Amino acid sequence: MVNVMPDLNENSIENFAIDLLKSQGWDYAFGPDIAPDGVRPERKSFEDVILESRLKKALKIINPNIPESAIDDAVKQVKNLNFPELISNNEAFHRMLTEGVRVSYQKNGEERGDYVWLVDFENPENNDFLVVNQFTVIENNVNKRPILFFS
Repeated sequence: MVNVMPDLNENSIENFAIDLLKSQGWDYAFGPDIAPDGVRPERKSFEDVILESRLKKALKIINPNIPESAIDDAVKQVKNLNFPELISNNEAFHRMLTEGVRVSYQKNGEERGDYVWLVDFENPENNDFLVVNQFTVIENNVNKRPILFFS
């Protein structure tokens, strides 16, 4: 008897990954729906790769004792990673994920330093897990579409 492997193509792999993540409790969004011109836009332009309002909402849940101004600063730092080499951007973002984003703010009239955590490793239910397919990014007039996009 011959084992026949089902057709493997980009669409079947994409759907498998989406279904797998959804079964793990992730939310799902179809990229064109949340695009700037979509039915539920979550981006201001096709250049945006971060779903900013979703990120801010999650950071407030993960970091309840951090003032909104410091949350805004952390989001700004994440969005403004702009090293000339991709590897440097990846390393800096990895540090933010694992070590937190360093912020400062005023508390009781004094400058205070703290960290904004991008991921709650101790309480995963506080995180906003989203898988998005067909997420179009336009950079330098070039359309790019990662197979899956995670938030």
